[in-house]
Amino acid sequence: MITLKKIINDPEAVVPEMVDGLVRAYPQILEQIPDTTAVVRTDKASMTGKVAVISGGGSGHEPTHAGFVGKGMLSAAVCGQVFTSPTPDQIYEAIKASDQGRGVFMVVKNYSGDVMNFDMAKDMAEMDDIQVASIVVDDDIAVENSLYTQGRRGVAGTLFMHKILGNAAQNGASLEELSKLAAAVLPCINTVAVALSAATVPEAGKPGFTLAEDEIEYGVGIHSEPGYRREKLRPSKDLVAELLEKLDDSLHLDPAKQYAVLVNGMGATPLMEQYIFSHDLFDALAKSKSRQPLPKLAT
Repeated sequence: MITLKKIINDPEAVVPEMVDGLVRAYPQILEQIPDTTAVVRTDKASMTGKVAVISGGGSGHEPTHAGFVGKGMLSAAVCGQVFTSPTPDQIYEAIKASDQGRGVFMVVKNYSGDVMNFDMAKDMAEMDDIQVASIVVDDDIAVENSLYTQGRRGVAGTLFMHKILGNAAQNGASLEELSKLAAAVLPCINTVAVALSAATVPEAGKPGFTLAEDEIEYGVGIHSEPGYRREKLRPSKDLVAELLEKLDDSLHLDPAKQYAVLVNGMGATPLMEQYIFSHDLFDALAKSKSRQPLPKLAT
């Protein structure tokens, strides 16, 4: 018998109770859209005459997406069940609740359920004469196809899209301008992951896959989709070398350019370890900027 060690009540009530707790903790920022598990900014008046930016997806990736609703970011976020796309009707309610007369721009991760349901919600909104545009984010360079996608997965890179588009919308960019900006930003966002353990879906009650105590997996997806290689755990510097080499192969990092870097613990890695990883990452990037070769993984 597997014991699920999580601070919850009923596995089936995880998302509604989480959303309720979130909006009651931050009533000055968020309110729940009635009869949904979607949230919207309380200061909607500040977006009058401006395009709203919304996003959403399966829960279990917090603070994404509801934690990024606020000034200069998202106008609303739709929380699906754990690792499950929100339904079209919930997305549609978020579109209606956030629209302030100039349309809504949707940031969608490249998972088949998300793409389909956000497209259906877009069609529903356009029947109400609400203009809607969108971008499908596919930042994960680890694998080209997975259990949930055709093409690259959409993961933490969506946060850069939230911030860039949210700021532009706050400053009055039109729906057409946001679409052009999103298209320009998309190929510049690349991410890759390494996993020390698997996520556990509350209703499943067991991890999505099993790693030995001394194993890691490169390129694993946020729903426990397979990555591209397993091996014995290595020091932080070696992990940096592996992941940075992958990013360099894709982005062709230029020492003359500036890059925004996101180190994301995927909800499990302690901050201490993330800062150690950041220390090694900044050292490696500093060598690159001085035009020394990027570190390669020792074999």
